[in-house]
Amino acid sequence: MFWFLLIAMVVVVAAVTLVVVGGGDGGGLRDSEPDRLHDPLPEDRPLGRADVDAVRLAVTVRGYRMNDVDDVLDRLGAELAERDARIAELEAALAGAHASAMGGPGLIQDGPPVLGPVEEPGEGTGDRTSADGPDAPASPEGEEGA
Repeated sequence: MFWFLLIAMVVVVAAVTLVVVGGGDGGGLRDSEPDRLHDPLPEDRPLGRADVDAVRLAVTVRGYRMNDVDDVLDRLGAELAERDARIAELEAALAGAHASAMGGPGLIQDGPPVLGPVEEPGEGTGDRTSADGPDAPASPEGEEGA
């Protein structure tokens, strides 16, 4: 009986081992697929915030795969450079259109021309009482004698 149990146990262990390893059919265990960027950035349109948020980089033993990170950063850098150039082009076109609408860059004025000092109505030189210096207003006596 002992020998029968020992042989049965060896057969069971061998069968389990063959099932786990892949047995005699030659299939074996599948090789694991390399951990790569599964959702690359779209090539047919400009990137949006959702595209950048959706990027998941593959992790390796020492961190992220450098090739995947370099590809993503190169693409983002190219997109930003293209957008900056387009913004500068549109700002220049807008400034040119604004200047031509106003009559040229040298003719733009902020308001009507001022020809001299403006006095408020009701303020006259007779209301001034101090004569302390050259910038001080004239006294009423000097105004009346003139």
